[in-house]
Amino acid sequence: MDSRAPTPAPSTLPPPPHPEPEPPLPPTRWQRFKRTLLGGPKDIQDPQLFQHISLAAFLAWVGLGADGLSSSAYGPEEAFKNLGEHQYLAIFLALATGLTVLVISAAYSKIIEHFPFGGGGYAVSSRLLGPSAGVVSGAALLIDYVLTTTTSVAAGGAAIFSNFPESWHVFRLPVEVTALILLTVLNLRGVKESIQVLLPIFLAFIATHVLLILGSVGLHLGRVDDVARSIGTGLHTDLSTMGFVALALLFLRAYSLGAGTYTGIEAVSNGLSIMREPRVATGKRTMVYMSTSLAVTAGGIILGYLLMGVRHIPGKTMNWTLAHMLAGDVDVLGIPIGRAFVVVTLASEALLLFVAAQAGFIAGPRVMANMAHDSYLPHRLSALSDRLTMQNGVLLMGGASLFMLLYTRGSVDALVVMYSINVFVTFALSQAGMMRYWHRRETQLRFPEWRRSMAIAAICFVVCTFILLINIYEKFFEGAWVTVVVTGALVAVCMLIKRHYRGVFARLKRLDTILEALPSSTPMKELHVDKRKPTAVLLVASFSGLGIHSLLTVVKLFPRYFHNVVFMSVGVVDSATFQGVEEVDRVREETETALQKYVDLARRMGIPADYRMSIGTEAVSECERLAQDVAREYERSIFFAGKLIFERERWWDRLLHNETAVVIQRRLQFAGLAMVILPVRVLE
Repeated sequence: MDSRAPTPAPSTLPPPPHPEPEPPLPPTRWQRFKRTLLGGPKDIQDPQLFQHISLAAFLAWVGLGADGLSSSAYGPEEAFKNLGEHQYLAIFLALATGLTVLVISAAYSKIIEHFPFGGGGYAVSSRLLGPSAGVVSGAALLIDYVLTTTTSVAAGGAAIFSNFPESWHVFRLPVEVTALILLTVLNLRGVKESIQVLLPIFLAFIATHVLLILGSVGLHLGRVDDVARSIGTGLHTDLSTMGFVALALLFLRAYSLGAGTYTGIEAVSNGLSIMREPRVATGKRTMVYMSTSLAVTAGGIILGYLLMGVRHIPGKTMNWTLAHMLAGDVDVLGIPIGRAFVVVTLASEALLLFVAAQAGFIAGPRVMANMAHDSYLPHRLSALSDRLTMQNGVLLMGGASLFMLLYTRGSVDALVVMYSINVFVTFALSQAGMMRYWHRRETQLRFPEWRRSMAIAAICFVVCTFILLINIYEKFFEGAWVTVVVTGALVAVCMLIKRHYRGVFARLKRLDTILEALPSSTPMKELHVDKRKPTAVLLVASFSGLGIHSLLTVVKLFPRYFHNVVFMSVGVVDSATFQGVEEVDRVREETETALQKYVDLARRMGIPADYRMSIGTEAVSECERLAQDVAREYERSIFFAGKLIFERERWWDRLLHNETAVVIQRRLQFAGLAMVILPVRVLE
């Protein structure tokens, strides 16, 4: 008797063939409402898609540059107020502010040129200073973008309510909360749509503030001699009474506390991935637009304060006071044109601040996605919705900004202090990285003009470090400590997440030893796939020991039952591959190559095999659609997927490993399809 006789089939066979999947149910009211609110899905395989949704330099200036430009609503005011009675120094303050904007912008233009795939400060610090510096920079950027959104909305509310009596200010916080919620919803629709809606606001701001600066500065050009004499007199008096050192320290303190003026400059380099090709040229052009407009606006407003003799009035912004002093009493034929100009100027400023909140929603989720790809944050934060927005990141940014708005009660002074700290942490780390980059011998050989670039990076590093230290020292007990503590806590959390993922990946890597024992030279047989016979449909990703382990488990659990095996995979286009139709093709090619390896392996094992695949932005819904197509083709199919099983499962295991297999199983079972989850043990 042949000892190799077939093993008897088990008495308990798998379930009978499943019924034909029912057609999808009509959308629910909630689904229809969501589709109306957020818009329909976009086809990632449309070759024109990336041209349609990417941003030209002008639109990028609106969406990303508005963050920097809008800081002229609160940065110059904070710096001017800290001059105290020495307001004649404002002429030097305006010059220093404009030069600082240009230096930081020039430094970040070099980052755009040499790191063209986006990521800004996080990418630079990670690659040039190491992962530890990178995660500090990334955490600082995330807090920065949360506070970008919060500060912009709060400052916008302050500008709006400057036009109303103080008794109305009780409504300010509810208005700001409503605006923040609306911006979150708008960004869930898509980046370009949100910017196009807000474009008229941006143009209104430019027009009104050009008139404001030309009026406040231009009307006083005839007083140049008087202004020069007052500056000379003030300098002589203060130098004789205070001394040079004390006066210089006072000026540098005011200059440093106006750090809010420079916030937002880095947003262009962080959002490079959404810009139109050629990305580097578009990004650098956007930076020129933004830096020039910010330098002129911030410097011009400071000069306007000086020349018009503006003083701080409680409940009013200094920009309101400047506009009111310039044109508030102007009437033409009994029509209060001046009053209308004040209202329109402050309204455009307030609404531009709301536009500036876009930088947090645009660049913040991209920083999250970059960190998620490096396993410092949950991997799900890199996923795209069917509208091609980073929906998880947008919702997280909106929720965190709402919390900070309520925590500070919309106090612009408190928010600007917290905001400025992290901006300059990122600035300083980025420029330290660029200094190291230009110090490399191979870089110097490739770029003969490296000395100029090194000088720009060094100057920017010194300026940013000085401003950072002054702000921490001066404002530590006024809110800066909150930023330091929260950023430190976020860095610690990122490190713990990285440690967890590294440990899990190392343990799963042991499964790859299966690859060494696979038949490599066995010729593949001519095997016929019979679609009417029992078929195991195995959900797999890349070709690895994990997928092979699942295949061998199916063979072991159901010996000689399945005639065919079909490998099914969804190529997911996430934020890292969302760079153009060529990247979508690359994902398709990689997915197809991995599936073909599985098919070849199964045929060497004597199992008829085939594969099915599709491309999408979300694995679960795309898997459900593809599975229903496979079930129609293979009448007696059962679906299988692996799921990580931890010896002691904790809440963070469920958060960091998002239970995709369980969600797919629930959806397929509801559709009448049988699915089995295969345990993959992760040993401690």
